[in-house]
Amino acid sequence: MRKHYTVAGHGFTVDAEEAVFTGMNQYTPFLDEENTDSLFTLYVQELATPIIYNVKYKQEDEGQVMLSGETPDGKTVLEYQLRGKVAGWLVCSLDFKEGHVYYNKERQRMFVTNNALMMMYTFITSDKQTTLFHSSVVSYQGKAYMFLGRSGTGKSTHSQLWLKYIEGTELVNDDNPVVRIIDGEARVYGSPWSGKTPCYRNVDYPIGGIVKLKQAPFNEIRRMKAVEAYVALAMSISGMRWNTKMGDGLHHTENLLTATVPVWHLSCLPDQNAAELCQTTIAVKD
Repeated sequence: MRKHYTVAGHGFTVDAEEAVFTGMNQYTPFLDEENTDSLFTLYVQELATPIIYNVKYKQEDEGQVMLSGETPDGKTVLEYQLRGKVAGWLVCSLDFKEGHVYYNKERQRMFVTNNALMMMYTFITSDKQTTLFHSSVVSYQGKAYMFLGRSGTGKSTHSQLWLKYIEGTELVNDDNPVVRIIDGEARVYGSPWSGKTPCYRNVDYPIGGIVKLKQAPFNEIRRMKAVEAYVALAMSISGMRWNTKMGDGLHHTENLLTATVPVWHLSCLPDQNAAELCQTTIAVKD
């Protein structure tokens, strides 16, 4: 069974048994059966035999571990571990246009499939002025405002403060929005990937501003200079930068964003004043 999806204007296909799609409700807003022009196809199947590959990198995040490496014939492999046990693998073709997900057990199927789709999307769009951000995003008066920061710095909390105290604010995505630059304009899109907050909206807005958050005993905001802004953006973007094509693509996108979107640094408390200070500073009408 096959289904086609479009996220931020980029199409992809999932080929799997019907049971897999019953766990993909978050993708329903992005279902696009009329668009069969897919950048990649992901095949999903169960496999108990481990994939043999050479490990090169390891990434850990809140109890989840991802190993990456290559098969003897050069294919990229990602191994997903959950609570210390292998949940499954993603094996990508050399051009990243085809991926195969192999999961260990049925209860781990969606965990592996969801992560694999997010990574395949990241890989294939990295040279198309498109990138996924670790960010919480709200919309206000026709523009989107993105909040960046390390895990635990209050990205979701700050979005919730805008929702509570800034009338007309709506949540766009709470963890992995897509940013795409089209004809020189930076826009942010909702995605099927939103972390622990179920916010899967197929919407997009021009970016009005990007804010890096830092916890502090006071509220203070300032505009970042170009180099500082570039670093802040780069730290919030996923991708295999050791792959030359992907690394160059991400670098190009980050440069364009730095040149076209104002980036701010907000030292703040988790309070109403922080949200109002941020909104009145960055949400300036044209």
